[in-house]
Amino acid sequence: MKLTVLFFSLMTFLGWSAQALEIGSPAPEVTGVDQNGNSIFFPNVYAKGITLVYFYPKADTPGCTAEACSLRDAYSTLHDRHGQAIHILGVSRDTPEAQKKFQEKHRLPFPLIADQDGTIAKAFGVTLIPIIGLTSRQSFLIQNGRIRWSSLHAETSGAANEVQKALNIPFSNEI
Repeated sequence: MKLTVLFFSLMTFLGWSAQALEIGSPAPEVTGVDQNGNSIFFPNVYAKGITLVYFYPKADTPGCTAEACSLRDAYSTLHDRHGQAIHILGVSRDTPEAQKKFQEKHRLPFPLIADQDGTIAKAFGVTLIPIIGLTSRQSFLIQNGRIRWSSLHAETSGAANEVQKALNIPFSNEI
C-alpha cells in the first residue's frame, strides 16, 4: 500500500497525473478497437445498461490478470445483477493482438479495448505514464450515460468485490 501511494505521489509530482472524471459527469463518447479488430463505440455499450470501464496497465501481467480473472469469475453475478445487465470493457495500451491472446488465455467473457495511443484513457482522465507507455489502474461505472462511480486506484484480485460494493451505492441522474 505504501509503495502504491509513493508511486502515485511521484507521478503527480512529475506531472503525469490526470484529472479523472467526476461522479455525475457525462461518460466519454469514444470509439476503440477490440481484441477482434472491431470498432466499439462506447455509448452503444452504455445504452445496454450499467457499464464498467476498467483501465489496466498491461495484458497478461500478474496484477492485470488477477483483476481480469476476478471480473471473469464474477461475470455472471455482475452481468445478471437484479435483472439488469452490467457490461464490462477492459482497456489498456496493448495491441489488439495482445488483447486477443490475453482474452483467449484467460477465457475473458468481455471485450478488451486496444487504446494504443491513449485517446480513451485521456478522455476518461486516466493517468498515462509516458516513460513506460502504460495507463494506471482505474475503474468507472457508467449508468444512463453518466459516471456513477470511479476508483482511481482499482483493486486487482478484489476488483469484482469493489464493483459489487459500488453497485450498492445509490445513484441519481440528477447530479
